[in-house]
Amino acid sequence: MTKLKLTVATLLLSGFAFSQKTSQVFESIDTNLSDYKTIALEIWDLAEMGYQEYQSSNLLKTRLESEGFSITTGVAEIPTAFVAEYGTDGPMIGILGEFDALPGLSQKAVPFKESANAIGGHGCGHHLFGTASLAAAVALKDWLIKTKTEGRIRFYGTPAEEGGGAKVYMSRAGLFDDVDVVLHWHPGAANQANEAAALANISGKFRFNGVSAHAAGAPERGRSALDAVEAMNYMVNMMREHVPQETRIHYVITDGGKAPNVVPDFAEVYYYSRHPSREVVRNVFDRIVLAAEGAAKGTETTMSYEVVNGVHELLPNQTLQTLVHESLSIVGGYTYSAEERAFAEQISESLNRTLDEHVTKEVAPYQEASRAYGSTDVGDVSFVVPTVGFGTATWVPGTSAHSWQAVAAGGTSIGLKGMEVAAKTLALSGAKLFKNPKIIAKARAEFEERRGADFNYRPLLGNRPPALDYRN
Repeated sequence: MTKLKLTVATLLLSGFAFSQKTSQVFESIDTNLSDYKTIALEIWDLAEMGYQEYQSSNLLKTRLESEGFSITTGVAEIPTAFVAEYGTDGPMIGILGEFDALPGLSQKAVPFKESANAIGGHGCGHHLFGTASLAAAVALKDWLIKTKTEGRIRFYGTPAEEGGGAKVYMSRAGLFDDVDVVLHWHPGAANQANEAAALANISGKFRFNGVSAHAAGAPERGRSALDAVEAMNYMVNMMREHVPQETRIHYVITDGGKAPNVVPDFAEVYYYSRHPSREVVRNVFDRIVLAAEGAAKGTETTMSYEVVNGVHELLPNQTLQTLVHESLSIVGGYTYSAEERAFAEQISESLNRTLDEHVTKEVAPYQEASRAYGSTDVGDVSFVVPTVGFGTATWVPGTSAHSWQAVAAGGTSIGLKGMEVAAKTLALSGAKLFKNPKIIAKARAEFEERRGADFNYRPLLGNRPPALDYRN
Protein backbone atom coordinates (compact mmCIF):
# COMPACT_ATOMS: atom_id res chain seq x y z
CA MET A 1 0.00 0.00 0.00
CA THR A 2 1.19 3.51 -0.73
CA LYS A 3 2.50 5.37 2.28
CA LEU A 4 0.21 7.89 3.92
CA LYS A 5 1.26 11.49 3.25
CA LEU A 6 0.23 13.73 6.12
CA THR A 7 1.04 17.20 4.86
CA VAL A 8 0.27 20.20 7.05
CA ALA A 9 -2.05 21.65 4.39
CA THR A 10 -4.05 18.43 4.13
CA LEU A 11 -4.40 17.96 7.85
CA LEU A 12 -5.59 21.49 8.43
CA LEU A 13 -8.62 20.79 6.22
CA SER A 14 -10.18 19.06 9.20
CA GLY A 15 -9.89 22.16 11.34
CA PHE A 16 -7.78 19.99 13.63
CA ALA A 17 -4.12 20.85 14.25
CA PHE A 18 -1.99 17.72 13.98
CA SER A 19 1.35 17.51 15.77
CA GLN A 20 4.04 14.89 15.29
CA LYS A 21 2.66 13.08 18.34
CA THR A 22 -0.86 13.16 16.94
CA SER A 23 0.21 11.42 13.74
CA GLN A 24 1.30 8.47 15.88
CA VAL A 25 -2.26 7.17 15.63
CA PHE A 26 -1.13 5.26 12.52
CA GLU A 27 2.03 3.74 13.99
CA SER A 28 0.27 0.93 15.83
CA ILE A 29 -1.55 -0.20 12.69
CA ASP A 30 1.65 -0.21 10.61
CA THR A 31 3.56 -2.08 13.31
CA ASN A 32 0.95 -4.78 13.81
CA LEU A 33 -0.40 -5.03 10.26
CA SER A 34 1.02 -8.49 9.65
CA ASP A 35 -0.77 -9.82 12.76
CA TYR A 36 -4.05 -8.21 11.71
CA LYS A 37 -3.84 -9.77 8.27
CA THR A 38 -3.36 -13.17 9.89
CA ILE A 39 -6.40 -12.68 12.14
CA ALA A 40 -8.60 -11.54 9.24
CA LEU A 41 -7.67 -14.49 7.04
CA GLU A 42 -8.18 -16.94 9.89
CA ILE A 43 -11.72 -15.59 10.42
CA TRP A 44 -12.25 -15.74 6.63
CA ASP A 45 -11.28 -19.41 6.68
CA LEU A 46 -13.50 -20.18 9.69
CA ALA A 47 -16.57 -18.60 8.04
CA GLU A 48 -18.80 -19.11 11.09
CA MET A 49 -22.53 -18.43 10.84
CA GLY A 50 -24.47 -15.93 12.94
CA TYR A 51 -24.46 -16.65 16.70
CA GLN A 52 -22.10 -19.58 16.02
CA GLU A 53 -18.91 -17.46 15.73
CA TYR A 54 -17.22 -18.78 18.87
CA GLN A 55 -13.73 -19.09 17.40
CA SER A 56 -13.90 -15.80 15.49
CA SER A 57 -15.15 -13.96 18.56
CA ASN A 58 -12.41 -15.49 20.71
CA LEU A 59 -9.70 -14.43 18.25
CA LEU A 60 -10.74 -10.80 18.59
CA LYS A 61 -11.29 -10.97 22.35
CA THR A 62 -7.91 -12.57 22.98
CA ARG A 63 -6.07 -9.90 21.01
CA LEU A 64 -7.91 -7.04 22.68
CA GLU A 65 -7.30 -8.50 26.13
CA SER A 66 -3.58 -8.77 25.35
CA GLU A 67 -3.64 -5.05 24.49
CA GLY A 68 -4.96 -4.09 27.91
CA PHE A 69 -8.69 -3.90 27.19
CA SER A 70 -11.11 -5.14 29.84
CA ILE A 71 -13.47 -7.71 28.33
CA THR A 72 -17.11 -8.38 29.17
CA THR A 73 -18.39 -11.50 27.44
CA GLY A 74 -21.86 -12.85 26.70
CA VAL A 75 -23.50 -9.41 26.73
CA ALA A 76 -27.21 -9.01 25.90
CA GLU A 77 -27.67 -12.78 26.49
CA ILE A 78 -25.59 -13.57 23.39
CA PRO A 79 -22.66 -15.98 23.94
CA THR A 80 -20.54 -14.62 21.06
CA ALA A 81 -21.20 -10.92 21.75
CA PHE A 82 -18.73 -8.96 23.86
CA VAL A 83 -17.55 -5.51 24.86
CA ALA A 84 -13.88 -4.51 25.23
CA GLU A 85 -13.06 -1.22 26.93
CA TYR A 86 -10.01 0.91 27.60
CA GLY A 87 -9.72 4.13 29.60
CA THR A 88 -11.53 5.68 32.54
CA ASP A 89 -11.92 9.38 31.73
CA GLY A 90 -12.90 11.60 28.83
CA PRO A 91 -15.24 11.12 25.86
CA MET A 92 -16.38 7.59 25.02
CA ILE A 93 -15.94 6.47 21.40
CA GLY A 94 -17.48 3.16 20.40
CA ILE A 95 -16.28 1.09 17.44
CA LEU A 96 -18.40 -1.71 15.97
CA GLY A 97 -16.85 -5.00 14.86
CA GLU A 98 -18.68 -7.76 12.96
CA PHE A 99 -17.43 -11.26 12.16
CA ASP A 100 -20.26 -13.52 10.93
CA ALA A 101 -20.35 -15.25 7.54
CA LEU A 102 -23.16 -16.14 5.14
CA PRO A 103 -24.50 -19.63 4.36
CA GLY A 104 -24.21 -21.03 0.85
CA LEU A 105 -21.29 -18.87 -0.26
CA SER A 106 -18.42 -21.34 -0.01
CA GLN A 107 -15.61 -20.02 -2.21
CA LYS A 108 -11.84 -20.24 -2.51
CA ALA A 109 -9.66 -17.14 -2.92
CA VAL A 110 -9.48 -17.63 -6.68
CA PRO A 111 -10.86 -15.42 -9.52
CA PHE A 112 -13.33 -18.05 -10.72
CA LYS A 113 -16.19 -19.82 -9.00
CA GLU A 114 -14.89 -22.78 -7.04
CA SER A 115 -16.36 -24.18 -3.84
CA ALA A 116 -14.19 -24.45 -0.75
CA ASN A 117 -16.48 -27.27 0.46
CA ALA A 118 -17.49 -25.23 3.50
CA ILE A 119 -20.89 -24.32 4.91
CA GLY A 120 -20.57 -20.71 3.81
CA GLY A 121 -18.26 -17.81 3.21
CA HIS A 122 -17.58 -14.17 4.04
CA GLY A 123 -19.67 -12.66 1.26
CA CYS A 124 -20.00 -9.40 3.19
CA GLY A 125 -16.39 -9.16 4.35
CA HIS A 126 -17.08 -9.23 8.07
CA HIS A 127 -13.71 -10.91 8.70
CA LEU A 128 -12.18 -7.64 7.50
CA PHE A 129 -14.78 -5.55 9.34
CA GLY A 130 -14.05 -6.96 12.78
CA THR A 131 -10.29 -6.99 12.33
CA ALA A 132 -9.98 -3.43 11.01
CA SER A 133 -12.15 -2.18 13.88
CA LEU A 134 -9.94 -4.03 16.34
CA ALA A 135 -6.82 -2.49 14.77
CA ALA A 136 -8.35 0.98 15.06
CA ALA A 137 -9.33 0.46 18.70
CA VAL A 138 -5.80 -0.65 19.59
CA ALA A 139 -4.28 2.22 17.60
CA LEU A 140 -6.43 4.76 19.44
CA LYS A 141 -5.51 3.20 22.77
CA ASP A 142 -1.80 3.50 21.95
CA TRP A 143 -2.30 7.05 20.68
CA LEU A 144 -4.13 8.11 23.87
CA ILE A 145 -1.22 6.82 25.93
CA LYS A 146 1.51 8.44 23.81
CA THR A 147 -0.21 11.80 23.53
CA LYS A 148 -1.54 11.78 27.11
CA THR A 149 -5.03 12.49 25.83
CA GLU A 150 -8.12 11.74 27.92
CA GLY A 151 -10.52 9.36 26.29
CA ARG A 152 -12.25 6.00 26.48
CA ILE A 153 -12.56 3.41 23.72
CA ARG A 154 -15.16 0.67 23.61
CA PHE A 155 -15.01 -2.06 21.00
CA TYR A 156 -18.28 -3.90 20.41
CA GLY A 157 -18.04 -7.48 19.21
CA THR A 158 -21.35 -7.72 17.35
CA PRO A 159 -22.35 -11.16 15.99
CA ALA A 160 -25.01 -12.18 13.49
CA GLU A 161 -25.44 -8.97 11.51
CA GLU A 162 -26.67 -11.11 8.62
CA GLY A 163 -30.25 -11.53 9.78
CA GLY A 164 -29.64 -12.14 13.48
CA GLY A 165 -29.71 -8.53 14.68
CA ALA A 166 -27.29 -8.73 17.62
CA LYS A 167 -26.94 -4.94 17.73
CA VAL A 168 -30.68 -4.64 18.28
CA TYR A 169 -30.46 -6.75 21.43
CA MET A 170 -27.33 -4.86 22.49
CA SER A 171 -29.14 -1.55 21.96
CA ARG A 172 -32.16 -2.85 23.87
CA ALA A 173 -29.86 -3.86 26.74
CA GLY A 174 -28.57 -0.28 27.02
CA LEU A 175 -24.99 -1.06 26.01
CA PHE A 176 -24.71 2.12 23.91
CA ASP A 177 -26.45 4.50 26.30
CA ASP A 178 -23.25 6.03 27.74
CA VAL A 179 -21.36 6.36 24.44
CA ASP A 180 -20.71 9.75 22.81
CA VAL A 181 -20.14 8.59 19.21
CA VAL A 182 -20.13 5.20 17.46
CA LEU A 183 -17.87 4.57 14.45
CA HIS A 184 -18.28 1.74 11.98
CA TRP A 185 -17.37 0.83 8.42
CA HIS A 186 -18.21 -1.83 5.86
CA PRO A 187 -16.33 -3.68 3.14
CA GLY A 188 -17.35 -2.71 -0.37
CA ALA A 189 -16.30 -2.08 -3.95
CA ALA A 190 -15.29 1.60 -3.56
CA ASN A 191 -13.83 4.07 -1.07
CA GLN A 192 -16.70 6.31 0.00
CA ALA A 193 -18.05 8.05 3.06
CA ASN A 194 -21.39 9.44 1.97
CA GLU A 195 -24.44 9.86 4.17
CA ALA A 196 -25.45 6.21 4.06
CA ALA A 197 -28.97 4.89 4.06
CA ALA A 198 -30.42 1.51 4.98
CA LEU A 199 -33.90 0.03 4.91
CA ALA A 200 -35.84 -0.86 8.01
CA ASN A 201 -36.53 -4.59 8.00
CA ILE A 202 -38.71 -7.12 9.80
CA SER A 203 -38.13 -10.79 9.09
CA GLY A 204 -40.08 -13.80 10.24
CA LYS A 205 -40.54 -17.53 9.81
CA PHE A 206 -44.10 -18.75 9.12
CA ARG A 207 -44.81 -22.37 10.05
CA PHE A 208 -47.83 -24.35 8.93
CA ASN A 209 -49.04 -27.68 10.31
CA GLY A 210 -51.45 -29.91 8.43
CA VAL A 211 -52.37 -33.59 8.14
CA SER A 212 -50.16 -36.14 6.44
CA ALA A 213 -51.62 -38.73 4.07
CA HIS A 214 -50.76 -40.83 1.03
CA ALA A 215 -50.85 -38.34 -1.84
CA ALA A 216 -52.34 -40.90 -4.26
CA GLY A 217 -54.05 -43.48 -2.04
CA ALA A 218 -55.88 -41.15 0.36
CA PRO A 219 -55.42 -37.52 -0.74
CA GLU A 220 -58.79 -36.52 0.72
CA ARG A 221 -57.46 -37.20 4.20
CA GLY A 222 -54.53 -34.86 3.81
CA ARG A 223 -54.29 -31.16 4.59
CA SER A 224 -51.12 -29.88 2.96
CA ALA A 225 -48.90 -27.48 4.89
CA LEU A 226 -47.07 -26.81 1.61
CA ASP A 227 -50.37 -25.75 0.00
CA ALA A 228 -50.69 -23.21 2.81
CA VAL A 229 -47.19 -21.85 2.14
CA GLU A 230 -47.92 -21.58 -1.58
CA ALA A 231 -51.27 -19.89 -0.93
CA MET A 232 -49.59 -17.41 1.40
CA ASN A 233 -46.87 -16.67 -1.15
CA TYR A 234 -49.48 -16.12 -3.86
CA MET A 235 -51.38 -13.63 -1.75
CA VAL A 236 -48.23 -11.76 -0.74
CA ASN A 237 -47.10 -11.59 -4.36
CA MET A 238 -50.45 -10.02 -5.30
CA MET A 239 -50.00 -7.61 -2.39
CA ARG A 240 -46.83 -6.22 -4.00
CA GLU A 241 -49.06 -4.10 -6.28
CA HIS A 242 -50.62 -2.42 -3.26
CA VAL A 243 -47.69 -1.45 -1.03
CA PRO A 244 -45.59 1.75 -1.09
CA GLN A 245 -43.21 1.81 -4.04
CA GLU A 246 -40.00 1.55 -2.00
CA THR A 247 -41.13 -1.66 -0.29
CA ARG A 248 -39.08 -4.83 -0.74
CA ILE A 249 -40.43 -8.30 0.12
CA HIS A 250 -38.49 -11.55 -0.33
CA TYR A 251 -38.92 -15.11 0.86
CA VAL A 252 -37.52 -18.64 0.69
CA ILE A 253 -39.34 -21.90 1.42
CA THR A 254 -37.12 -23.45 4.07
CA ASP A 255 -39.15 -26.65 4.44
CA GLY A 256 -41.66 -27.85 1.84
CA GLY A 257 -41.93 -31.55 2.60
CA LYS A 258 -39.71 -34.52 1.93
CA ALA A 259 -41.43 -36.70 -0.71
CA PRO A 260 -43.98 -35.95 -3.48
CA ASN A 261 -46.17 -38.93 -2.58
CA VAL A 262 -46.60 -37.74 1.03
CA VAL A 263 -48.91 -34.82 1.81
CA PRO A 264 -46.63 -32.54 3.87
CA ASP A 265 -47.89 -32.04 7.41
CA PHE A 266 -45.29 -29.32 8.03
CA ALA A 267 -43.92 -26.49 5.91
CA GLU A 268 -42.05 -23.28 6.64
CA VAL A 269 -41.40 -20.07 4.71
CA TYR A 270 -38.92 -17.34 5.75
CA TYR A 271 -39.89 -13.73 4.89
CA TYR A 272 -38.09 -10.38 4.80
CA SER A 273 -40.02 -7.10 4.52
CA ARG A 274 -38.18 -3.79 3.99
CA HIS A 275 -38.89 -0.08 3.58
CA PRO A 276 -37.06 3.21 4.32
CA SER A 277 -39.50 3.81 7.21
CA ARG A 278 -39.80 1.48 10.20
CA GLU A 279 -43.49 2.40 10.60
CA VAL A 280 -44.28 1.33 7.03
CA VAL A 281 -42.41 -1.92 7.62
CA ARG A 282 -44.56 -2.62 10.68
CA ASN A 283 -47.67 -2.21 8.54
CA VAL A 284 -46.36 -4.34 5.65
CA PHE A 285 -45.34 -7.16 7.98
CA ASP A 286 -48.78 -7.09 9.65
CA ARG A 287 -50.33 -7.54 6.20
CA ILE A 288 -48.01 -10.50 5.52
CA VAL A 289 -49.28 -12.05 8.76
CA LEU A 290 -52.87 -11.59 7.54
CA ALA A 291 -51.99 -13.43 4.33
CA ALA A 292 -50.56 -16.28 6.39
CA GLU A 293 -53.69 -16.46 8.52
CA GLY A 294 -55.86 -16.51 5.40
CA ALA A 295 -53.75 -19.24 3.84
CA ALA A 296 -54.11 -21.38 6.95
CA LYS A 297 -57.88 -20.92 7.01
CA GLY A 298 -58.26 -21.73 3.32
CA THR A 299 -56.19 -24.93 3.55
CA GLU A 300 -57.51 -26.08 6.94
CA THR A 301 -54.06 -25.98 8.47
CA THR A 302 -52.74 -24.15 11.50
CA MET A 303 -50.17 -21.37 11.42
CA SER A 304 -47.66 -19.89 13.84
CA TYR A 305 -44.95 -17.38 13.16
CA GLU A 306 -41.77 -16.10 14.78
CA VAL A 307 -40.34 -12.62 14.29
CA VAL A 308 -36.69 -13.49 13.73
CA ASN A 309 -35.28 -9.99 13.37
CA GLY A 310 -36.28 -6.36 13.06
CA VAL A 311 -34.00 -3.40 12.43
CA HIS A 312 -34.44 0.36 12.12
CA GLU A 313 -33.40 2.40 9.10
CA LEU A 314 -30.13 4.36 9.44
CA LEU A 315 -30.27 7.83 11.02
CA PRO A 316 -27.63 9.97 9.24
CA ASN A 317 -25.39 12.53 10.96
CA GLN A 318 -23.84 15.07 8.62
CA THR A 319 -21.52 16.49 11.27
CA LEU A 320 -19.86 13.13 11.71
CA GLN A 321 -20.12 12.15 8.06
CA THR A 322 -18.12 15.12 6.80
CA LEU A 323 -15.45 14.44 9.43
CA VAL A 324 -15.14 10.79 8.40
CA HIS A 325 -15.09 11.67 4.70
CA GLU A 326 -12.23 14.03 5.46
CA SER A 327 -10.37 11.25 7.26
CA LEU A 328 -10.91 8.77 4.44
CA SER A 329 -9.70 11.36 1.92
CA ILE A 330 -6.49 11.85 3.92
CA VAL A 331 -5.83 8.12 4.16
CA GLY A 332 -6.69 7.65 0.48
CA GLY A 333 -6.97 4.50 -1.60
CA TYR A 334 -4.37 2.04 -2.83
CA THR A 335 -2.88 0.65 -6.02
CA TYR A 336 -2.87 -2.93 -7.27
CA SER A 337 0.29 -4.98 -7.60
CA ALA A 338 0.73 -6.80 -10.92
CA GLU A 339 -0.62 -9.99 -9.36
CA GLU A 340 -3.61 -8.20 -7.84
CA ARG A 341 -4.39 -6.51 -11.15
CA ALA A 342 -4.44 -9.86 -12.96
CA PHE A 343 -6.80 -11.25 -10.29
CA ALA A 344 -9.04 -8.17 -10.46
CA GLU A 345 -9.24 -8.33 -14.24
CA GLN A 346 -10.49 -11.91 -14.10
CA ILE A 347 -13.09 -10.98 -11.49
CA SER A 348 -14.16 -8.04 -13.69
CA GLU A 349 -14.61 -10.42 -16.63
CA SER A 350 -16.95 -12.56 -14.51
CA LEU A 351 -18.98 -9.39 -13.85
CA ASN A 352 -19.01 -8.46 -17.58
CA ARG A 353 -17.12 -5.29 -16.75
CA THR A 354 -13.81 -3.64 -17.57
CA LEU A 355 -11.57 -3.10 -14.54
CA ASP A 356 -11.47 0.53 -13.39
CA GLU A 357 -8.50 0.91 -11.05
CA HIS A 358 -9.33 4.55 -10.27
CA VAL A 359 -12.12 3.31 -8.00
CA THR A 360 -9.61 1.73 -5.60
CA LYS A 361 -7.00 4.48 -5.96
CA GLU A 362 -9.38 7.34 -5.20
CA VAL A 363 -12.04 8.37 -2.70
CA ALA A 364 -15.48 9.08 -4.12
CA PRO A 365 -16.72 12.69 -3.85
CA TYR A 366 -18.90 13.44 -0.87
CA GLN A 367 -22.67 13.12 -1.30
CA GLU A 368 -25.20 14.22 1.27
CA ALA A 369 -27.63 11.41 0.58
CA SER A 370 -27.74 7.97 -1.01
CA ARG A 371 -30.41 5.41 -1.84
CA ALA A 372 -30.97 2.44 0.41
CA TYR A 373 -31.18 -1.14 -0.80
CA GLY A 374 -30.02 -3.33 2.09
CA SER A 375 -30.62 -3.36 5.82
CA THR A 376 -28.34 -3.44 8.85
CA ASP A 377 -28.74 -3.66 12.61
CA VAL A 378 -26.46 -0.60 12.81
CA GLY A 379 -29.74 1.25 12.18
CA ASP A 380 -30.85 0.61 15.76
CA VAL A 381 -27.52 1.86 17.12
CA SER A 382 -27.91 5.05 15.07
CA PHE A 383 -31.19 5.84 16.87
CA VAL A 384 -29.55 5.41 20.29
CA VAL A 385 -26.25 7.27 19.80
CA PRO A 386 -24.74 9.52 17.07
CA THR A 387 -23.35 7.01 14.58
CA VAL A 388 -21.31 7.25 11.39
CA GLY A 389 -19.85 4.83 8.87
CA PHE A 390 -18.08 4.50 5.54
CA GLY A 391 -16.92 1.87 3.05
CA THR A 392 -13.60 0.91 1.50
CA ALA A 393 -12.66 -1.05 -1.62
CA THR A 394 -12.08 -4.52 -0.26
CA TRP A 395 -13.63 -6.04 -3.41
CA VAL A 396 -13.02 -5.54 -7.10
CA PRO A 397 -15.01 -2.54 -8.44
CA GLY A 398 -18.51 -3.56 -9.49
CA THR A 399 -18.68 -6.53 -7.13
CA SER A 400 -21.97 -7.08 -5.32
CA ALA A 401 -22.08 -8.01 -1.67
CA HIS A 402 -23.22 -11.57 -0.95
CA SER A 403 -21.49 -12.92 -4.06
CA TRP A 404 -18.72 -15.44 -4.66
CA GLN A 405 -16.62 -12.61 -6.11
CA ALA A 406 -16.83 -10.77 -2.78
CA VAL A 407 -15.77 -13.88 -0.86
CA ALA A 408 -12.85 -14.47 -3.23
CA ALA A 409 -11.38 -10.94 -3.12
CA GLY A 410 -11.89 -10.78 0.64
CA GLY A 411 -9.52 -13.69 1.04
CA THR A 412 -6.69 -11.98 -0.85
CA SER A 413 -4.35 -9.01 -0.42
CA ILE A 414 -6.95 -6.85 -2.19
CA GLY A 415 -9.30 -7.26 0.75
CA LEU A 416 -6.47 -6.74 3.22
CA LYS A 417 -5.45 -3.45 1.59
CA GLY A 418 -9.01 -2.18 1.89
CA MET A 419 -9.00 -3.32 5.51
CA GLU A 420 -5.89 -1.21 6.20
CA VAL A 421 -7.56 1.87 4.70
CA ALA A 422 -10.56 1.27 6.97
CA ALA A 423 -8.49 0.81 10.13
CA LYS A 424 -6.58 4.06 9.55
CA THR A 425 -9.74 6.00 8.71
CA LEU A 426 -11.43 4.82 11.91
CA ALA A 427 -8.36 5.65 13.99
CA LEU A 428 -7.93 9.10 12.45
CA SER A 429 -11.62 9.91 12.92
CA GLY A 430 -11.47 8.83 16.56
CA ALA A 431 -8.39 10.96 17.20
CA LYS A 432 -10.13 14.03 15.76
CA LEU A 433 -13.11 13.47 18.04
CA PHE A 434 -10.98 12.99 21.14
CA LYS A 435 -9.03 16.18 20.40
CA ASN A 436 -12.09 18.27 19.57
CA PRO A 437 -15.08 17.58 21.88
CA LYS A 438 -16.96 20.44 20.21
CA ILE A 439 -17.51 18.14 17.21
CA ILE A 440 -19.05 15.58 19.55
CA ALA A 441 -21.38 18.21 21.00
CA LYS A 442 -22.40 19.39 17.52
CA ALA A 443 -23.04 15.80 16.42
CA ARG A 444 -25.20 15.19 19.50
CA ALA A 445 -27.27 18.32 18.81
CA GLU A 446 -27.87 17.20 15.21
CA PHE A 447 -28.73 13.70 16.42
CA GLU A 448 -31.35 14.99 18.83
CA GLU A 449 -32.91 17.22 16.17
CA ARG A 450 -33.11 14.47 13.52
CA ARG A 451 -34.40 11.88 15.95
CA GLY A 452 -37.11 14.17 17.33
CA ALA A 453 -37.87 15.38 20.82
CA ASP A 454 -40.57 12.76 21.44
CA PHE A 455 -38.64 9.78 20.10
CA ASN A 456 -38.82 6.60 22.15
CA TYR A 457 -36.66 3.70 21.00
CA ARG A 458 -38.82 0.62 20.44
CA PRO A 459 -37.16 -2.43 18.85
CA LEU A 460 -39.02 -3.84 15.87
CA LEU A 461 -38.40 -7.36 17.14
CA GLY A 462 -40.20 -6.64 20.39
CA ASN A 463 -39.23 -8.40 23.61
CA ARG A 464 -38.19 -11.71 22.10
CA PRO A 465 -34.89 -13.22 23.32
CA PRO A 466 -31.96 -13.38 20.87
CA ALA A 467 -32.71 -15.79 18.03
CA LEU A 468 -29.58 -17.85 18.69
CA ASP A 469 -30.78 -20.76 16.55
CA TYR A 470 -31.91 -18.80 13.46
CA ARG A 471 -29.18 -20.37 11.31
CA ASN A 472 -30.04 -23.92 12.38
